Amino acid sequence: MFRFDNTYVRLPERFYARVSPTRAVDPRIVKVNRALADALGADGAALESSQGAQVLAGNVIPEGAEPIALAYAGHQFGSFVHQLGDGRAILLGEVVGKDGARRDIQLKGAGRTPFSRRGDGRAALGPVLREYVVSEAMAALGIPSTRALAAVTTGEVIERDGVVPGAVFTRVAASHIRVGTFEYFAARDDKDALGTLASYALARHYPQAAGSGNDALALLERVIDAQASLVARWLGVGFIHGVMNTDNTSIAGETIDYGPCAFLDAYDPRKKFSSIDAGGRYAFANQPRIAHWNLTRLAQALLPLLSDDEDEAVRRAQGRLERFPALFDAAHLAVLRAKLGLGAQEPADDEGDRALASDLLERLASNEVDYTLLFRRLCASAEEPGADAGTAALFANQGAFFDWAGRWRQRLSREDVEPGARASAMRRVNPAFIPRNHRVEELIVAAVEDGDYAPFETLLDVVTRPYDDRADRPELARFAEAPKPEERVLETFCGT
Repeated sequence: MFRFDNTYVRLPERFYARVSPTRAVDPRIVKVNRALADALGADGAALESSQGAQVLAGNVIPEGAEPIALAYAGHQFGSFVHQLGDGRAILLGEVVGKDGARRDIQLKGAGRTPFSRRGDGRAALGPVLREYVVSEAMAALGIPSTRALAAVTTGEVIERDGVVPGAVFTRVAASHIRVGTFEYFAARDDKDALGTLASYALARHYPQAAGSGNDALALLERVIDAQASLVARWLGVGFIHGVMNTDNTSIAGETIDYGPCAFLDAYDPRKKFSSIDAGGRYAFANQPRIAHWNLTRLAQALLPLLSDDEDEAVRRAQGRLERFPALFDAAHLAVLRAKLGLGAQEPADDEGDRALASDLLERLASNEVDYTLLFRRLCASAEEPGADAGTAALFANQGAFFDWAGRWRQRLSREDVEPGARASAMRRVNPAFIPRNHRVEELIVAAVEDGDYAPFETLLDVVTRPYDDRADRPELARFAEAPKPEERVLETFCGT
């Protein structure tokens, strides 16, 4: 079923705990990602069978699997927790896909582990379906992300805010090494483990950077680069992670742990949805600052490896961390230029283009304009100025758009690009469809309350082709629409 080739389990045993999943009463397949299974070299049909359901629920351990729960710590909302770890997730093992890339296969919701603390180790159906849809949408949007391989129900109910169906989610990730994994060993003054982990992570994720003589420094540099690019891409599609703790920050540069995540409807840089983020620490526009903060925690954990001289170690760490704002700004400007149909001209254009984009975002905020709809309609405006009326209609003060659009077109005129080609390029980066929060809630209610998975299947089909207008199925146009006032989701929940 899977051809495992496990490496993390060969690390010292203090890196993890060996565990066995808790048996599910009556596992049933909800969904198997056939395309991903094929890419991993697995048999999708076998996974969809009754025997596959037993494996995906954790009832049957497939040949070659070595189930473990990973140890890690983390800063949660700024406060350090000495020990967290996989409390409801069990790593079955690693597979090398057809593309040669190594990936983890993990079961979320497969029962208690030594890190569960007071939790039951189970997952509820609603959060499993949310993670399935959103992680696959992010991948389709071209944003580095963990992936959804399967979702199964367990035939049991669990206690959350009431009684809800239990489920297990099979997640695929480049790895599950987090900033918090390094913090775990740093907090224990375990320099040997830190060194082992740094060398392992560098070899696994950034092998081209190996051989510098300082694996920890090389790793820090690559993770900073990856996080700057990742968060810039988040902002490009209006994504709000919701819980950017260091234990949710992947060393591999993937989006991981979709809990109270959400997407912007009306643009608001201060917007947050997470019910546990009372102060807005992880609000939309705060995400670059928090990523920098999290990377500083990684650098602190790695200090003993950066140099034997403490002052030199700090200097090296600071030198790398100081690069983050410029890296993020450059990545974010590139994202915004692509969304606006602008090519990079001379370096002197950077400030002008940044100001043009910032002015538009300010006008979106003051007019409560839907972020996704605006940029998609802007594609039509780039092709034909006559489409401006439809774009301006999104603004309470339509003059706010027309005033900005005049300066935008002056900038476009400096580039010798055919309007149709520009619009086509813009449509490849400005999605027509995202997993709008109210649509995700609709599918969860249908599945949990009625056992109806049709809304799940439909939304999954829509968001995994985010850049297509879907003229083949006009009934799907409603999924591109902004929510009505009564449909707006004001709060999302972690699901633990």
